Amino acid sequence: MDIKTEDGKQFSAAKPGFDFSATGLRVLNEEIGALHAIEPYIRDKSFSTACEAILRVRGKVIVTGMGKSGHIASKIAATMASTGTPAFFVHPGEAAHGDLGMISREDLVIAISNSGESSEIITLIPVLRRLDITLVCMTGNPSSTMAREADIHLCIHVAQEACPLNLAPTSSTTTSLVMGDALAIALLEAKGFTARDFAMSHPGGALGRRLLLRNSKIMHTGKNLPVVTMNTPIKRALVEMTSKGLGMVAVVREDGTVYGLFTDGDLRRVLDREISIHTPIAEVIREGCITVPQDMLAAKSLEIMQSYRINGLLVVDEGNKLLGAFNMHDLLAAGVF
Repeated sequence: MDIKTEDGKQFSAAKPGFDFSATGLRVLNEEIGALHAIEPYIRDKSFSTACEAILRVRGKVIVTGMGKSGHIASKIAATMASTGTPAFFVHPGEAAHGDLGMISREDLVIAISNSGESSEIITLIPVLRRLDITLVCMTGNPSSTMAREADIHLCIHVAQEACPLNLAPTSSTTTSLVMGDALAIALLEAKGFTARDFAMSHPGGALGRRLLLRNSKIMHTGKNLPVVTMNTPIKRALVEMTSKGLGMVAVVREDGTVYGLFTDGDLRRVLDREISIHTPIAEVIREGCITVPQDMLAAKSLEIMQSYRINGLLVVDEGNKLLGAFNMHDLLAAGVF
């Protein structure tokens, strides 16, 4: 419904009493129903055949589609690439004007079109045939040109779009996306793709940091490491702790092995007990503290710190010799959270 303001401007408004939530829920349920409807197509032999064909590919998987199907194709390619199946998106319109050179004889093409009659894709099929490239077509019409020309056809048929006009691609794009996800994850599991493999393709993201970053990369060492010996007076230990800014200072024996840890909390307890600041540091702390190895994942160290409700950790070697130290701020700065 269009409404005009006093200055003549026009804007759209909902019909009186319109229930947005009811429409949203209807769309949700219709698309859930569409997903249930494609279950037989995933159980179909064609799905397994497509997976096996992709596993055999010596080159890359090229995913293509026009319009909304193109957006879905781009996402499927990205998902495959990040889960161990080298893939990228090629726009079919651009392919007909030079980008076909990006496709080699060792590649496999997945083409997506709900109607199965995308002229831009059909135009490419003779060229793909001459290159002897395996063609997997994902369509909603098993009788379509693309379905007939495909080496492998994956059906994504939906009875009706969630759009009440049955025009805007909604349910059909959802089923296309889920079919692509099903392919990508089936391939991931078949290859034994691990979380570490996933992190290798996401080194710059938070997930990559959680799965790859180790204590050795974030710990303070050398002149930046707060450390004193057992006989160091509390006063000097406090100066060392303050100057290094970690809120703690490692206490080591003469041979460099860790005796214990003096923290801000220990300082408060010392002040409450009115202990002389000239007292050796070893006399006001307990022997032993939680330590971690340098090759441990920083994310695992974070779990330890959260579990014990502590703000810092000492890093030691196999002989308990001090190597480094870090605190919660270091983990935060490294993006481990």
